[in-house]
Amino acid sequence: MNKVEPKDWIPLIKPYAKPNTWRSLRQVADTLLPLLGLFYLAHLSLNYSLLLTLALDFAAALFLVRLFILQHDAGHGSFFPKKWMNDLLGFFTGVLTLVPYHHWQLSHARHHATSGNLDKRGVGDIYTMTLEEYLKATPWQRFAYRVYRNPFVMFFIGPIYVFMLSYRLPLGYGSEKPSVRNSVALTNLFLVLLLVGIYLAFGLKTLLLVYLPIQYFAGMVGIFLFYVQHQFEDAYWEHDPRWEYLKAAMEGSTYLKLPKVLQWLTGNIGFHHIHHLAPKIPNYHLPKVQEEVDLVKVAPTVTLKDAFKIAFADMHLHDEESRKLVGFKEAARRLRERKRLSGGSAARR
Repeated sequence: MNKVEPKDWIPLIKPYAKPNTWRSLRQVADTLLPLLGLFYLAHLSLNYSLLLTLALDFAAALFLVRLFILQHDAGHGSFFPKKWMNDLLGFFTGVLTLVPYHHWQLSHARHHATSGNLDKRGVGDIYTMTLEEYLKATPWQRFAYRVYRNPFVMFFIGPIYVFMLSYRLPLGYGSEKPSVRNSVALTNLFLVLLLVGIYLAFGLKTLLLVYLPIQYFAGMVGIFLFYVQHQFEDAYWEHDPRWEYLKAAMEGSTYLKLPKVLQWLTGNIGFHHIHHLAPKIPNYHLPKVQEEVDLVKVAPTVTLKDAFKIAFADMHLHDEESRKLVGFKEAARRLRERKRLSGGSAARR
């Protein structure tokens, strides 16, 4: 992509960065009401079939993912025209999604400001080592990184660690800020009240076999979506000062082209390249931008089938020479080659 200045592209997308209050409220209703309805149906189904309960849990989880997208928009100030409306929605949906609003908002803003920047990794993203860093790492560091990037750990253990455990503590980026600590504490307080309410109203069985699986499935889907939208072979990575915001959005994020039903359930998050370019655009305007603005059509398009391949592919290390993600097999080959060369040099000495 040739150098395009902000003055050239901002006027193209600015008209779409206008939230519609009634449309936003409709999204809250068509997300929250089905979520509550599916929760209740899953509770009733416990008397008939555990498989049916789990199927309803998964359906409810997709609506919980959609609810997080609304929280996500609120965090960018793009869902409602008033800050207090965004913050109110963001906080209370954060109780339902297990994501403390202000804590997440801060780290996510950092992610947007540094996505694809090799000098500013590690906040609000899926950490990616360079190939050279991996080759120079200790055996223990390499082992730990391989465990972290293992698909089973990422997608099946990750939801428990990220959403149920780590978000319960004000740790990491911004943890020194009172607003972050208060956000986590207040979210946890309301969460305890919610869990007690579910237990008293529906019983322990519903808490364990309906509420927790819904949270788990939603976390799994959320991590999967985030992963495949940034961890593809040709994903953009660059050092300062060569890093460019526009390239990071268009070449470092995918256009995840989902079937219409899944596109709706995931709140158009598949248009991730546009979202990274202009996070002030509400989710419901993103498809229109894709259709009408030629600038955004250069982003790599990924289908759902492609996404599953990306999720389980051996692509975990950024090779700064080829400017591509490579895998642990390639890293092992490089390690063997370096040992062979160093052994040969030692023999000659």
